[in-house]
Amino acid sequence: MGVPERLAEKMTMAEQHEYLRARFSRRNMIRGGAVTIGAVAGGAFVPGVAEAAAPARRTSAPAAAEKVDGALVAPFGRHLAFGNDPRTEMTVSWQVPAAVSKPYIRIGAHPWDLSRKIEAEVRTLYTPAGVGASGDHTQYYLHARLTRLRPGKTYYYGVGHAGFDPAAPHLLGTLGTFTTAPAHAEPFTFTAFGDEGVGYHGLANDALLLAQNPAFHLHAGDIAYADPAGQGKTTDTGFDSRIWDQFLAQTETVAKQVPWMPAYGNHDMEAWYSPNGYGGEEARWTLPDNGPDKANLPGVYSFVHGNTAIISLDANDVSFEIPANLGISGGTQTTWLEGQLKKFRASKDVDFVVVFFHHCAYCTSTAHASEGGVRQEWVPLFEKYTVDLVINGHNHQYERTDVIKANAVTKKLPIGGTAYTETEGVVYVTAGAAGRSLYAFSAPESYEGKENEVESVASFVNLKDGRQNETVDWSRVRYLNYSFLRVDVQPAPKGRLATLKVRGIAETGGEVDHFTIARRAK
Repeated sequence: MGVPERLAEKMTMAEQHEYLRARFSRRNMIRGGAVTIGAVAGGAFVPGVAEAAAPARRTSAPAAAEKVDGALVAPFGRHLAFGNDPRTEMTVSWQVPAAVSKPYIRIGAHPWDLSRKIEAEVRTLYTPAGVGASGDHTQYYLHARLTRLRPGKTYYYGVGHAGFDPAAPHLLGTLGTFTTAPAHAEPFTFTAFGDEGVGYHGLANDALLLAQNPAFHLHAGDIAYADPAGQGKTTDTGFDSRIWDQFLAQTETVAKQVPWMPAYGNHDMEAWYSPNGYGGEEARWTLPDNGPDKANLPGVYSFVHGNTAIISLDANDVSFEIPANLGISGGTQTTWLEGQLKKFRASKDVDFVVVFFHHCAYCTSTAHASEGGVRQEWVPLFEKYTVDLVINGHNHQYERTDVIKANAVTKKLPIGGTAYTETEGVVYVTAGAAGRSLYAFSAPESYEGKENEVESVASFVNLKDGRQNETVDWSRVRYLNYSFLRVDVQPAPKGRLATLKVRGIAETGGEVDHFTIARRAK
């Protein structure tokens, strides 16, 4: 990103943001001599982005681009996200390659009846020449929030603007669909992975997970890798905002019909746009806004689908390994997490609680291994409130633990086994092999069809004062190739066993792991 390494190693994300702003505002490289981190058509600003900018320095957008004939501009990069209530709320987001007039979404119960028309919000993200590799690049992101939808219903939609009407006969092929969450508990499937980026393997996994027909997809951070260094502190001349254009085009086939719910990882902090590094993300995504601190942690939220509560956390806030945003919430995220866990465990409608975030609580990768900040801050809460499944990325491989409590194995969980998390402990899965280059294990691989049990694995945990070596016995499944996670949720009558059937699916379509989590239905 252009911060000298000798300085960056000592700088937080906020300090890097200030450095970059001062440096580039002094250069006569930026149109009009000033920049914006998210000006929006109509004079408004991207929520949470403008407020995060340095208040002492007034900024303005680059000279407005001339709008081209809308008939010549096709939307791309459509992606869905649930609102706070997945039964009745959905956000449709997309991009256009040039400025357009009057963007909107059409929606209806049938492809031939798209009479409901809703104006879209435009978020313009400008990256000036000299910031990484993405010289003088403007991106136009559009968002339409849909509310008062009917639970469990499939809707058709099309996105357009003046000159491009998706309801026109020759554009009906651009329509998409989505289905809201049901009003009551029903069986459903969701998928998850982390560390995707742009490339063949990410594309292959996207196509494969679409075939699972998931109700939603969880992305456990390190989404597009526009910031390839991912340290939030080292020089990154390779930063390229245009990678996001490629990423959203790559994922559109699945994300236009499957709500794509991300958590933010270390590669998702981009210092140019805002002090917390998430200004660019706020332009690109519209996620549930029920988290504890939207200004600092826009990727922290929760939602309920059927009998399962999902919690997204921002592990950059607690990471000792990559401390650029360490402590940014001042502890409010951990307090909020406990409140959410307590609420969901008390809810008569929620059986399972699944938590996902980027940095691993338990992993034996030779690259990042385990994050001590997560173990210190959140693992005690996972155990106190008997979280059923924790999904992480960060390490580019598939790894699954036995059942763990108090940093020790309470029950071996072989492939095909069942964990009763209500009494036994927590199961952790690293699903970070979505598309980026793979890491390595210090122990042999062990997966379905090629089991190779070992008594212990040499690894390490990242602590405040650096790495600490450890020998662990909880590493049950290790698979070193591209893969993702599939979870089938099966409700049950009160008092009977509801289940999560969890499977690791290889990019080839084969199964590398399967196990069951069971809990008495409320």
